Amino acid sequence: MKQEFAADGDYKMWIVDLKGRIQSAQIKAALTVNSQLLELYWELGREICEKQKKARWGDGLIQQLAKDLSGAFPGMKGFSRTNLFYIKQWYLFYRAAGIVPQVVGLIPWGHNREIISKCISVEEALFYAQRTMENNWSRAILTAQIETKLFERSGKIINNFDKTLPLPQADLARETLKNPYNFDFLTLGKEAGERDLEQALAGHIQQFLLELGQGFAYMGKQFPLEVEGEQFYLDLLFYHTRLHCYVVVELKTTKFSPEYVGKLNFYLNVLNDKMKHEQDQPSVGILLCRTPDKLIVEYALKSVLNPLGVAEYRITNAIPEDLKGSLPSIEELEQEIGVQK
Repeated sequence: MKQEFAADGDYKMWIVDLKGRIQSAQIKAALTVNSQLLELYWELGREICEKQKKARWGDGLIQQLAKDLSGAFPGMKGFSRTNLFYIKQWYLFYRAAGIVPQVVGLIPWGHNREIISKCISVEEALFYAQRTMENNWSRAILTAQIETKLFERSGKIINNFDKTLPLPQADLARETLKNPYNFDFLTLGKEAGERDLEQALAGHIQQFLLELGQGFAYMGKQFPLEVEGEQFYLDLLFYHTRLHCYVVVELKTTKFSPEYVGKLNFYLNVLNDKMKHEQDQPSVGILLCRTPDKLIVEYALKSVLNPLGVAEYRITNAIPEDLKGSLPSIEELEQEIGVQK
């Protein structure tokens, strides 16, 4: 007679642990396969270059090689003529810099192809390879980051971090933030107010967090702080899991003005006093505005004791004001396509 099995607490704990170990093994196996594949591609790229140089076979070699290898291994997709050209390009791109495949072998081949197709320098390529590993970017996200020139924007925020944060924290904060910020996922008119911008960013929080970068945890908009019975409201509040601190984002739809620094500095003082825990690092303020002048910002930050950064934000696809009135509303669109509420 078949005995029924009753899952008790020990079994449930064991199965959870077992699933975790299996998933870990799957990830390690996938990384091992990827690493071995890229080592093969590296050697193949090197040999193609050597054969073309010594035997003077030219690009006809790749055409014939693709035919022979695809015929011998019909189940593998990596031996097409196009991919063999990419393998050769990948090898040549990194060879001059002395990069070996172990450095870029931890990201998938499709990511590597995207990087060498769009990056000019090895420094830029390694930046995106490293960020891909750290943030587990999909190829689509990697492509978006390259196209919005993250490499050029990263670490460019105007700040006082060197004077207000210990050295490792200052470097990490500067590396984490960027300038300018790209809000092309918004469709706002050029005359949109600060509350409009705030509402739009909160409504597109997933894209906003992607643009902010890894580590930002959203805590809310118009976050209230009370001082002596008076309420003050932070535009956007985050907690950063790598910096281990609160991050206040203040939005201004006008050009930078020194008075904005005083208000944000006040918010940071209150936040540190009322919300910061002993294990937290000092709270950081980010002011996003239109076209900040670097020298004026540096003067404004000169005597500020809280870590503060100022950056520009851009919306290059803003709707012209003269067209806004002619566009259908959300309600009209829903009625047109028959959306049921």
